[in-house]
Amino acid sequence: MKKNVSGAPYKGFRFPPEIIGHAVWLYFRFSLSFRDIEELLAARGVILTYETIRQWCLKFGQQYANELKRQRARPGDKWHLDEVFLKINGQQYYLWRAVDQDGNVLDILVQSRRNKQAATRFFRKLLKGLEYVPRVIITDKLTSYAAARQEIMASVEHRRHKGLNNRAENSHQPTRQRERAMRRFKSPGHAQRFLSAFGHISDHFRLKRHRLNASEYRVLMQGRFHVWNEVTRMKTAA
Repeated sequence: MKKNVSGAPYKGFRFPPEIIGHAVWLYFRFSLSFRDIEELLAARGVILTYETIRQWCLKFGQQYANELKRQRARPGDKWHLDEVFLKINGQQYYLWRAVDQDGNVLDILVQSRRNKQAATRFFRKLLKGLEYVPRVIITDKLTSYAAARQEIMASVEHRRHKGLNNRAENSHQPTRQRERAMRRFKSPGHAQRFLSAFGHISDHFRLKRHRLNASEYRVLMQGRFHVWNEVTRMKTAA
């Protein structure tokens, strides 16, 4: 097995990008622990520790997610925003999330409040990352959204109705599944780091399978894996 990689992103790592990328994919795509992935790799003859996998996910997870976000098509112009509570070390925090009309995750932010200041901070982060203004935003009836929108993007149409926001509320489900598998997040920073990478990597492989026949699904998944392989190589020859 090739042990040394000369590409700058992987310089000093004992294993090649293919193995590192595969381990990171397993962690963010499926509800697996680091020890689970250690065992799966060991079955393939790749012997390493779960702490090595943890370090790979910390170092490369967000880099891969950022590159996937950069390469994807421009998201839609209708944004659904919602916040859901997270219990971390006995304290209540809020996970703010924005998705477009197709359910693609735009951004997330973990905060301790859900007042106007928190909504404003989330809007600023969202707009900075996407660099364009939506046509319409859809939220529940939390007044913080209206106050922040008036300050940050007053020209954008705002629809406030709980029944209209199922798209954002449904997008919280994968997060809840991983939260249970991980036995809750250890800190707000841990939640922010994991979910920032998890949203884009998980989204990349979550196709709307119920709308596709088998052949269409296989073709689309092949394309997604091709993009993933390009991202995880990260121009190692440069």
